[in-house]
Amino acid sequence: MTTPEAEQSQAEPAGAGTRGGAEVPAGGAEQGGEAQVTAEGDGAGRPEERLERAVRAAEQALIEYEIAVETFRVEVENFSRLHHQKLGPMYARLDELDACIAEATAARTGDPEDIRKADEARARVMPMPGVEELFHGWMDGSGLFPEAEAMLTDQPVRPPQRVRPSDEARKLYRELARKAHPDLAQEDAERARREEFITRVNAAYARGDEVLLRELAEEWAAGPAPKEQGPTPAEELYARLEWLAQRKEMLTLVAKELEESAIGAMLRLAPDDPDRLLDEIAEQLLAQVAEREAALAALRG
Repeated sequence: MTTPEAEQSQAEPAGAGTRGGAEVPAGGAEQGGEAQVTAEGDGAGRPEERLERAVRAAEQALIEYEIAVETFRVEVENFSRLHHQKLGPMYARLDELDACIAEATAARTGDPEDIRKADEARARVMPMPGVEELFHGWMDGSGLFPEAEAMLTDQPVRPPQRVRPSDEARKLYRELARKAHPDLAQEDAERARREEFITRVNAAYARGDEVLLRELAEEWAAGPAPKEQGPTPAEELYARLEWLAQRKEMLTLVAKELEESAIGAMLRLAPDDPDRLLDEIAEQLLAQVAEREAALAALRG
């Protein structure tokens, strides 16, 4: 197991060959004076070309680092799953034995403090309620109901005012559906725009929201927003470099969280053979279970 930072140091992108401080394209410097690249000539390239090379190098370095982070993430996730699968029952058995020992001790002493500790130990063994149980009546298979989501986000609850929307709402809806129906589109981009718009129209009609339907009618009448003038090639390259830097920073944080997590710390204890570490922990837990069972048997005997 190798951490992302260690793998990145092994994945530096190979640079172009140089001669006398100038870059030498493959096969170019040996084919006559006109093709030879020198520091004094045009070999330095346009600023956009140098920027493109910097972007390509940054992209390659980011790809290698992302591979390293993803590789480490998979190891952490797999270790976590195997840890839960193999050792989870043992941890559960230990919790049950601790609760039984605390209850046996409380029954023997009658001490209120021992009774409190026994109740706490038993509570730790009780199963947690599921999501459906916690949100019963608040959610279905598609998520929270709109009313529940509104309550949780301190937004006003807006249930439908009536089963059938008003005549005005139905009129607005039909006009918009006829004008903006996706099947009227000739191109994929226009169809996507119409589908997104009709989705909002349907939602407004379902709530009987006449005001929003009028606003949508005005929006459709105004037509699509004009296309903005695109950036220059140099601006696109600078923006790409900035994005790559931000992506690298984000991945660094992800890698740090993985390495500092409980599972990541355990993996660092056995970087060469994490599977063996699971076996060693299992042996320790089995010994602890045997000790607890002996202690419980002594209390009940």
